[in-house]
Amino acid sequence: MKENVLDVLIYMFENYMFDEQEEYGPDQETLVQELSQAGFEHGMIDRAFDWLENLAQLCEQSPVTPPAKQDALRHYTAPEAERLGVEAQGLLLNLEQCGVLDPVSREMVIDQLMALGVDSIDLDHLKWVILMVLSNYAESDGISDLTEALVMEGLHTCIH
Repeated sequence: MKENVLDVLIYMFENYMFDEQEEYGPDQETLVQELSQAGFEHGMIDRAFDWLENLAQLCEQSPVTPPAKQDALRHYTAPEAERLGVEAQGLLLNLEQCGVLDPVSREMVIDQLMALGVDSIDLDHLKWVILMVLSNYAESDGISDLTEALVMEGLHTCIH
């Protein structure tokens, strides 16, 4: 059995978010059945849907705005710093400096990471959450290939 909410979310993201054959994808009941057949527990499936619903609400409340020059530095709370670690905080800062994340999307990423309820976040999981947030936040534009490459492969192409 797969036991992590993030495993469910990644599975859904990989299998349904970029499926261009179906415009709307399967309904929730069908998706729950498919996730159960894939080995996910119902409790984790429910938590994944709650996570996605929370993300949708955050995106509705925070319309995409043009990036503004930001000289402010984000200070992490003790629980955030403990879960994220220095590498994850550095990646978030770099992605914001490169223009991949704006302050609003950065906060959505942090909120969604904290909502996972795991003790620590590794960089691969952080990257997946960033892609999920960006795909919902900028839904009309989608995620550009450059943005996906910057998040998943690294910041080698980002020049400050």
